[in-house]
Order: sequence, then structure tokens, then C-alpha cells
Amino acid sequence: MKRSLTVSLALLLCVQIPLAQDMPPATAIEQLQSLRQQAHAAIVAGDQKRRLELVLEIQKLVNNSPASVETVAQAYAVAGQVDEAIAALHELADMGQADDDLLHEKNKGFSSLQKLPAYQAVLKRFVDNEKPISHAETAFVLGDANLLAEDIDYDSHTKTFLITSVLKKKIVRVGLDGKAADFARSPSGWPMLAVKVDAQHGRVWATEVALDGFKSVESSDWGRSAVLCFELSSGKLLRRLEGPPHAALGDMTLTPEGDPIVSDGDGGGVYRVQGDALVRLDSGDFISPQTPAMHPDGRHVFVPDYTRGIGLLDLRSRQVTWLGQGESKSHALSGVDGLYFDQGWLILGQNGASPERVVRLLLDPTLSNVLSEQIIERATPTLGDPTHGVIVGDTFYYIANSGWNQLDDHGVLLPGASLTPARIMRFPLH
Repeated sequence: MKRSLTVSLALLLCVQIPLAQDMPPATAIEQLQSLRQQAHAAIVAGDQKRRLELVLEIQKLVNNSPASVETVAQAYAVAGQVDEAIAALHELADMGQADDDLLHEKNKGFSSLQKLPAYQAVLKRFVDNEKPISHAETAFVLGDANLLAEDIDYDSHTKTFLITSVLKKKIVRVGLDGKAADFARSPSGWPMLAVKVDAQHGRVWATEVALDGFKSVESSDWGRSAVLCFELSSGKLLRRLEGPPHAALGDMTLTPEGDPIVSDGDGGGVYRVQGDALVRLDSGDFISPQTPAMHPDGRHVFVPDYTRGIGLLDLRSRQVTWLGQGESKSHALSGVDGLYFDQGWLILGQNGASPERVVRLLLDPTLSNVLSEQIIERATPTLGDPTHGVIVGDTFYYIANSGWNQLDDHGVLLPGASLTPARIMRFPLH
């Protein structure tokens, strides 16, 4: 589920931190909120030393995310530690990232560095990181520009794709010719987000989410979501499980047994459908979990956190370990929406990266550290906001140009913007 950074920050600022000593440990959301509030207070007080200490703590909490690296660079710059600021910006460039505000001198936090040759050298690296790359090709283009395609899966029996629509609030069945027919509609009249086909049991699992603040959703429903089960052959609704209050059950994978594992991008929870219940699997380590991907051992699941990177969640112990960036620490692991595992590789759709991109990461034999990365597509005119994908045989199909970047936080077209048909891309994996 494409995350709004504005909405995420608003969510963090409204969380109440437990003060009593006998309360359970603070969740990652609460920890990040507290650190941000303290850092803001240090800025107001003009205490740059304390600010730097706090942003370094944030960097550790979010596992060296690109956003945290840039924040640390800015704190160094304001504190007059020029060499450290330049080094942090080079680290950001090593991750393949860029920042348009820096390139256009809109970020005043770096004004003291702008005339330095070392700073200009970093900006040149940012420009290089924004050069278009594509190793994929167009498979087909959806006919309806107003769908706002979100998730995609494949029905091997009919050799068609099932694609969810945020704005039309339905699932469509699409052939390789791009022709679409309705499969099922949201029973609640909410945006449809996740979709997964369980061909073995003849089911389709999906989620509907009354996205908070969306104008096309009744305000009385905001903050509600549900997991849905349809009959694969007919699209008939078989089950509906209401999610926890104030949750956005936006992304999903299936266990080998066919049980959905669903993430709450707003509240931080990861849940498993067991019978008629949603059972929480995590202990509060996630801030904004997105599309999970099953580990080949069946006991763990990779969970991309939009803020913290990629966690490996143990389904029995509920413990989380975080995917390592390798010795170079040069891999951007946050801002991931779609995540997929393929024979030792992780495929990432990063609409929270700058620039947005689709990449795959080669993992070490323990599947706990990144060895290298390959860019599948980056910064092309047609990429737009990539969302989700599906592996079909030896090919990865993914949604490009979803349309999210044309909407504001209320789901309304930005001034002067227009939606264009989503493009389904394909990339050969082997």
C-alpha cells in the first residue's frame, strides 16, 4: 500500500507514550515519536549537539534508512561539522538515492555547504542517480485510466491477472491483451488494495480499506478495513473479516497452507487469518509494514517496513531481525511497497525511494544480508509510482504508473494532474 509520508507523520504525532513503569516496552512507533519530539525540542532550543545525538538515535532505530542518513547529514551541517556532513551525503549517494530539494537548493539546512566543491561533487552523484534505467518491457496497458491499480496476482487456470482498483473499488480480471472484466466489487464500497490467489483451494483473498481522509469514502468509515475471501471461479464473496479499529490492512501474502498474512500500514501490526480470527504476529517492532513475502523455510516472513527497512519476522517467537545492508551499507531498504522472494533474491517495488524504482537484491546463503543489487527500472518517464507485482514462472510482472503520485492525501487529483492508464511491466528473472 503506497504510504503518504504526511499521513504517517500525523499518525506518529498522535500516539500517546505509556508513562507508567509497569507498562509494556514502547513500540517502534512510540519510540520514533518520542525521539522526533525530543529532536524538535532541541532545534527550538538551539541545542545542536543534543539534536545530533537524537537524530543519530533515530538513524539506529530505522536501520540506517536513506531519510535518516540525510537528516544526520543536515544535523552535521548545521552544527558546522562539514566533513561529517559531506560523508553522510556520499553515503546517501552510495545507496543510489537523490534529493531534488538539494539539487534545486530548496533545503536551507545545507546552505552553509553550497559553495564547497565537495558538496557540488555530491550533487553530481545525485544527478547520476536520477538517470533513467530500465531492463523491463511493457507486457500490456490497462484500458481504464481511472482504476488506480494497486495490487496484482495471477490465476494460472485461466492465465489471467487479477488487479485491484483503489478508485473504482473493485477487482478486475485482465488478460495479456489488456482487456479487463469485473471480477468482484468491494462489499463495503471501499478502495480495494491487496489481492492474492489461492488456486489450490479455489479462493481469492483481498482487502478493502476505508482510507483515512479519502473523499470517496464515507467519513464515518475512515479507519476501517477488512479481509475478504472470494470464490475464484465466480467472484462470489465467501467471507469477510473486519480488521482492528484504526487499521489499514493494505498488503498481503499467503502461507504455504493458504492462510493470509496481512499488514496494517497505519497501526504497525502484522496479522494472520486463522479460522474466523485475525491473530497478531508481531510485538510492535514495525512502524508501517507493507507487502510481506514468505521465507522458504515457512517459519519466517520478510516484512518490509516503509520506515525501518526489511524485517524477518519469526512466526513462532514473534521476534524480528533486520536484513543487513552488507559490508558496504550501500543498499536502500526502506520505502518498499511490494516485496517478493525468488530463489535467493528479494524483489522490491520502492515508491518511497528517491528516485522511485524497482530493484532486486541478492541475499547471502543465510538470507539475512544483502550481497548486491540490480536495478530493474528507475526514473523512466512511464514508471510513475510502482506498487506491486507477481512472479509468474520465470517472469516478474509489476504495476508501473499506478497513479498515486497524481493524487493528494485525500484521494483527489492534484491541480493540473490527470490519470493515465497503468502499465504492467515484465522482467525476465532467469
